[in-house]
Amino acid sequence: MPLGLVALAIGAFGIGLTEFVIMGLLPEVAADFGVTEAAGWLISGYALAVVVGALGLTAATTRLPRKPVLLGLIVLFIAGNVLTALAEDYSLAMLGRILAALCHGAFFGIGAVVAASLVAPDKKAGAIAIMFTGLTAANVLGVPFGTFLGQQLGWRSTFWAIAGVGVLAFIGIAVLVPTLHTPDERISLRTELRRFRSGQVWLSLLVTVLAYGGMFGAFTYIAYTLTEVSGFPTPAVPWLLVLFGAGLVVGNWLGGRLADRSIDATLIGFIAALVVILALFALFAGSQTATIIALFLMGGFGFGTVPGLQSRIMVYAGDAPTLASGANIGAFNVGNALGAWAGGVGIAAGLGYTSPIWIGAIITLSALFVMIIAAATAGRKTMDAAPAAAPATASTAAALREHVGTR
Repeated sequence: MPLGLVALAIGAFGIGLTEFVIMGLLPEVAADFGVTEAAGWLISGYALAVVVGALGLTAATTRLPRKPVLLGLIVLFIAGNVLTALAEDYSLAMLGRILAALCHGAFFGIGAVVAASLVAPDKKAGAIAIMFTGLTAANVLGVPFGTFLGQQLGWRSTFWAIAGVGVLAFIGIAVLVPTLHTPDERISLRTELRRFRSGQVWLSLLVTVLAYGGMFGAFTYIAYTLTEVSGFPTPAVPWLLVLFGAGLVVGNWLGGRLADRSIDATLIGFIAALVVILALFALFAGSQTATIIALFLMGGFGFGTVPGLQSRIMVYAGDAPTLASGANIGAFNVGNALGAWAGGVGIAAGLGYTSPIWIGAIITLSALFVMIIAAATAGRKTMDAAPAAAPATASTAAALREHVGTR
């Protein structure tokens, strides 16, 4: 395994930590700044800034060498967390969150392209999965520890620690990620944008929004389901979420390995399994045993789609994958927002605390239909995204079809 993947995973760990740890520290932050509901914007504002950064910063840096860009994004990440830690008022804390969020989408979008370039063509999805292992580890290990640290030493200490992780990631990327001068770094923004003429690129983005949105629709309000429906005591919720996080880690690893064999078959299988799991979870949420099993499987099959989703859009973006990769990171966050909104609508309508799970299952089912259509229509259109001036050779097209799994 190239050590550069470890450095990228450390960066992913820090970014995942700064995104999610605020949820456990929100009461302390709100009390410190004297705000209440407005503190929630530290979460939603971050998510919106991720989408902006995923598209804007990625587009702005398309023609620049990727390693220096990644290092610059890590510097922005460190600066954002330091500003949050030093913030004397809510506005400065929000600004720090936005700065850190702007690097999020671009880092994962560009980092996924770099990770894929470090390994052989038949191991690209696995390499992306290794990078995203940092994100899953942030949920399983980083968030509980960061929340504990913030509760014991003050919430600012957590953001100082995150900035330290950023420094470690900067050193790791500088030392371990090779400087790759690849031809596609010289591709213009216009060429990158041209890849969005491919119907498969748009279908891939739609699958990302729906598949991830379905899981988040169920997960956003999971604490209410666990306490009000399953009957778990409130102190048990963090440990149950660790179990969900363990499912993320396993699913990410397995999804990456299987996607290297066939992206489309893996995505169809995992999304279909997630639909079944969500439906069964909603039906048997009153059983604590069934809930424990469902939590692990929901995390596993839900996040197991991530390496394949990221790999698929890069495949169909051809030799200009950077902006499409960043757009897909933005699509994940759009899915988060969609799922959270739809689940909230169900609760507000008085449908109970299992309604977000049912709604998540419906959204995921729609993702399955779109994915089946995408796979069925791919076939000869596999190379639609390739430049007309430089058509792929027959061997390249065959290899691509085999990798995506449409034949």
